[in-house]
Amino acid sequence: MQPIINSVVQWSTHLIGSWGLPAVFLLMLLESACIPVPSEAIMPFAGFAVSEGKLTMAGIIIAGVAGNLVGSWIAYAVGYYGGRPFVDRWGKYVLLRPHHLDTAQHWFDHYGAPVVFFGRMIPIVRTFISLPAGFGRMNFWKFTLFTVLGCVPWVAMLGYVGYKLGASWEKLQPYLHYADYLVVLALVVLVVYAVVRWRRRRAGRPPEAESRP
Repeated sequence: MQPIINSVVQWSTHLIGSWGLPAVFLLMLLESACIPVPSEAIMPFAGFAVSEGKLTMAGIIIAGVAGNLVGSWIAYAVGYYGGRPFVDRWGKYVLLRPHHLDTAQHWFDHYGAPVVFFGRMIPIVRTFISLPAGFGRMNFWKFTLFTVLGCVPWVAMLGYVGYKLGASWEKLQPYLHYADYLVVLALVVLVVYAVVRWRRRRAGRPPEAESRP
């Protein structure tokens, strides 16, 4: 499998070097459509292109998120209309491993719709979570919103890392899967901080203020 992944990485970086933003969009679409194209290579290389002045940070983030969204729509539709039997039968032709899908299914069954947001930053789950969302007939617009919100921090972080590293971006690729957990941790800390701050502000309000229309 590793030689295949290495070939895909080489092909992806060559494509971005030749086509620019359309390639970023296409490659991120393929990843979210459950095709084994690693975003851990796509976005850092796109960030490297930004450091070279060939692309812009805003451009690669928009292209990356848009690609993730469209690819997620495709996977969602496959899950919604085809169901698990269809995916089990045909998934092997796009190198979809059943245990990866089982992992995503487990997360969705246990945590429901919010995992579409948080799952975008968790290895394996990120790529395949759209399928169980389709199996479960999750509301399409809620799915779209959670997908966009979950994709933005991951795409932006990878692009920024590539930009800061410049030509050394490839050295970090083997370790980027740890970044998934750092992003999740940062989001959890931010959410907890926001909730605590909101509760403190609410507790500090005088009773008459809360009774006003």
